[in-house]
Amino acid sequence: MATITIVDPVTRIEGHMKVQVTIDTVGGKQQVTAAQCTGTQFRGFEKILVGRDTKDAPYITQRICGVCPVSHATAASLAIEAAAGITVPTNARILRNLVLGANFIQSHILHFYLLAALDYITPPASAPWTPTWNIDLMRSPTMQQIVTNFTTAVTMRREAHEMAAILAGRMPGLSAIQAGGFTTKPTASMISSFTGYLNTLINFINNNYVPDVQVLSNAYSDYHSIGKGSGNLIAYGVFDLDSTANPSRLLKRGVVYSTNNTTVKTLSTANITEMVTNSWYDNSTNNLNPAKGTTVTVDPATKPTAYSWLKAPRYSSKACEAGPLARMWINGDYRTGVSVMDRHMARALETQKIADAMLGWLDQLTVGGSEYTPVTAPFGKSGVGLTEAPRGALGHWLTTAANTTLAPNGKASIGNYQVITPTCWNASPKDTSGVSGPLEQALVGTPVSNAALPVEVLRVVHSFDPCMSCAVHVMRPDGKPVTILNAQAEF
Repeated sequence: MATITIVDPVTRIEGHMKVQVTIDTVGGKQQVTAAQCTGTQFRGFEKILVGRDTKDAPYITQRICGVCPVSHATAASLAIEAAAGITVPTNARILRNLVLGANFIQSHILHFYLLAALDYITPPASAPWTPTWNIDLMRSPTMQQIVTNFTTAVTMRREAHEMAAILAGRMPGLSAIQAGGFTTKPTASMISSFTGYLNTLINFINNNYVPDVQVLSNAYSDYHSIGKGSGNLIAYGVFDLDSTANPSRLLKRGVVYSTNNTTVKTLSTANITEMVTNSWYDNSTNNLNPAKGTTVTVDPATKPTAYSWLKAPRYSSKACEAGPLARMWINGDYRTGVSVMDRHMARALETQKIADAMLGWLDQLTVGGSEYTPVTAPFGKSGVGLTEAPRGALGHWLTTAANTTLAPNGKASIGNYQVITPTCWNASPKDTSGVSGPLEQALVGTPVSNAALPVEVLRVVHSFDPCMSCAVHVMRPDGKPVTILNAQAEF
């Protein structure tokens, strides 16, 4: 007899998300047979940006998410720079890499210890870590080392933020990244201080974080075969290593259509569309490239088949997973598999790779060099800013208004703006063809021992590190969030 279990809200993520799964017995085992991921709030930032001074975009879009503001500031700046046809100075490129790298480090440490590990360990017996699951925890005595490092990870995450603030001014809500470059001029003292923080973090990553993930991976080895998802991977590439039109990157850009195939295809933004068949948006906006996309909401009551405020991004009509595993696979650094544990391992190894690269970037900074190129945002131009947030591929599509009378103070204003976040890729609803998003696909087949306490479902969800703050933003006035796990009546 099938059971529908609803987890609403999903906790230990950024933002608000509901997951509904159907659990039934298949081959004598109880498992998820259907899944539905819902973004329960509407993101209105694209509407907020229209009519604003173009140069406001890096500051406004940072408020989409306090966990990954650097990525949004970077994507917005890149979009403006593409529209204006300018290249930032070398120092600015390196400074952006360093601050973004610090943001990746803090986010990945936060994710493993504070968001995901609580699905597996018994945490310190004090608030806010209690209550916790009372099912299938601490399979191995060696997992005690994760608990031991748990509170240290909070300190490390803070130090990564402090490290970023040395150059960025503050974190989150930095002001240093803007169209044209970077506002901070690095000094020898800043570089020395940043280096000290980075060496401390590298020590923690190498001696604690990566070994802890390996311990978890060994203890829960069955999760190497749980939570595969679509098998298609996408990455926009991040951390430019030169200032050419097609730069080399620490983590490459590309698409893999099936993880059974190691061929990495060249990515083209022309192949990206957003479907809204099962989203609370007007069907006139269905299957549009974001360069031509718009944000037109509908009353959910008028679209009963829809179930999410997230659109469904697709690449050549394929549902693609974004994130550390996608980046490391496309880069050729990690191709062991696609699963819950593979996501954790790829994320930890990526943290190590980025931190090591940052030491080299610090050596490349020139004290007294140039960090900014003046930008005059043009009228009637378009630009695309592609980068990576800690959780995956992030794109901003910008068009400036052609009519100068629309611009405040005679400055070029924003005519249209579209954002596709990593969680829109990963937690998207079914598309027009009825194909589920990567997270929904990953949930199907997950074994569940107790439908009322579906920790196995949360392990799959948390492996993607969803960020609904990025994906959605304004709650319906009549929304009534449920704050407990519900195992609905059998049918």
